[in-house]
Amino acid sequence: MGAVVADDGPSGVKAPDGGWGWAVLFGCFIITGFSYAFPKAVSVFFKELIREFGIGYSDTAWISSILLAMLYGTGPLCSVCVNRFGCRPVMLVGGLFASMGMVIASFCTSIVQIYLTAGVITGLGLALNFQPSLIMLNRYFDKRRPLANGLSAAGSPVFLCALSPLGQILQHEYGWRGGFLILGGMLLNCCVCGALMRPLEPPKKSEATKEPAEKKVKKKLLDFSVFKDGGFVIYALAASIMVLGLFVPPVFVVSYAKDLGYQDTKAAFLLTILGFIDIFARPICGMVAGLKWVRPRCVYLFSFAMIFNGFTDLMGSMSVDYGGLVVFCIFFGISYGMVGALQFEVLMAIVGTQKFSSAIGLVLLAEAMAVLIGPPSAGKLLDATGRYMFVFIIAGIEVTTSALVLALGNFFCIKKKSEEPHTKEEAAEREELNKSEEKTPEDAKVDSIEVEQFLKDEPEKNGEVVTNPETCV
Repeated sequence: MGAVVADDGPSGVKAPDGGWGWAVLFGCFIITGFSYAFPKAVSVFFKELIREFGIGYSDTAWISSILLAMLYGTGPLCSVCVNRFGCRPVMLVGGLFASMGMVIASFCTSIVQIYLTAGVITGLGLALNFQPSLIMLNRYFDKRRPLANGLSAAGSPVFLCALSPLGQILQHEYGWRGGFLILGGMLLNCCVCGALMRPLEPPKKSEATKEPAEKKVKKKLLDFSVFKDGGFVIYALAASIMVLGLFVPPVFVVSYAKDLGYQDTKAAFLLTILGFIDIFARPICGMVAGLKWVRPRCVYLFSFAMIFNGFTDLMGSMSVDYGGLVVFCIFFGISYGMVGALQFEVLMAIVGTQKFSSAIGLVLLAEAMAVLIGPPSAGKLLDATGRYMFVFIIAGIEVTTSALVLALGNFFCIKKKSEEPHTKEEAAEREELNKSEEKTPEDAKVDSIEVEQFLKDEPEKNGEVVTNPETCV
C-alpha cells in the first residue's frame, strides 16, 4: 500500500484517562450495542418476511449472516479508511450508510434487494463505526483502559435485551416495512456517536521544533508489519479458533430447550438469563483486568476466560432438563462476558496504540471466515446426529483449544519483556512526557528567564520583535 499522511494519533499526547474520554466511552457503548445486537435483533422480522416473499427460514437467516460477515470481513477496509481520513469522518459516513441501508430496505420488493440493503449497506455502515470507536477508546484511555473496554463491551447485551422486544413491538404496530424504517432512523444515532470522537490535540510546539516535526515518517494505509510480532500472530490464530465455537451455544440453546419439550416462551427466557448475567460480567471483568497485579498478565486471564467458556459448553452438553440449561446459561453468561470484555483489551496490549488500527482490521478479517464456518457447520452436525450434545461438545473443544494456543504460545514462544513502548517513536514520546511531568516550578522559572533574555537579545539580530500572546512572557 502506498504511504500517505495517516491518522495514527497525535504524538506526544498522553491518554487523558477521563474528561472527554467518558463521552467517547458512551459513544463506544452505543456503537458496540448496535454492531453486535442488530444482526440478532432483525431476526424478529423473519416470519413476516417469509410470509411476504414466500421463502424459507434459511433464506431470511442470510440477512444476519451477511451483516456479521460485513462487520468482520471489512476489517482491513476500515483500517485503511481510518488511517487515511481519521476516525470521526469514517464514523459519520458509516452512520449514514447504516441508516440508509435500513431505510431503503423498507421499500424492497424481493429478498435479494434486502440482502444488498439491510445486509451489505447496513453491515458496512456498522463496520465503519465499530472499528474506529475501539481505536478512539484506545487513544483516550491507558491506565483505565481495561475498565473502559469492559463498560463499552456491555453495550452488546444491553442493546440485545432492548432491541429484540422493541423489534417485536414495531412489527406488531407497523409491520416489517415500518419497523425497518424506524430502525433506520435509530441508526442515525451512530452519526451522533461519531461526532463525539474528538481527535486528541497534540501539544503546541515552538518554532524551533516545528521543522523536525514536519519530517515525520509517513504511515502505511495498512501496516502488515504486525505479522512480525509473534504475540499478534498467536493472538490472531487463537481468536480465529475461538470464534468457531464461541457463538454456537447462544444460537442453539433455545432449540435445545424446545427439543427437551419446553414451551417457546420458557425456552426464549434462557437467552434473557444469559444476557442479564453478561451485562454485569463485562464491566466487572474490566475492573479486575485493570488491577495492578492482573494487568501485566491479562493474556492469561483471557486464556482462563476461554477455558471457562469451553468447560461450560462441555458441561452444558450433559443437560437433560430445564434447570440444567438455566445453570448452563448463568455460567456461560459469566464466561462469555469475560471473553467479550478482554478480547480487544488484550490485542491493544499486544500491538500498542500505533499499530492497533491495522491489527484489529486484520484480526476481524481472520475471524470473519470462522464466523461464517462455525454455526453452519454446527447445524450440519446436528442434522447428521440429531443430538445437541455433540454440538456443544465440539464448540467446547474449539474454545478450549484456542485458550491453550494463546496461553502456551505466549508462555513458550514470547520472550518476557518489561512493559516497554512498541516503537522508538513511542519511547521518545514517553520520555518527553515524563520529563515534562517531572519539571519543577524552579525549572519553569529558569525557562522563563531564558526566554525573556532571548527576546531582549533578538531585536539586535532581527529587528523589532512583534509581541503576541505566544511570544510574550
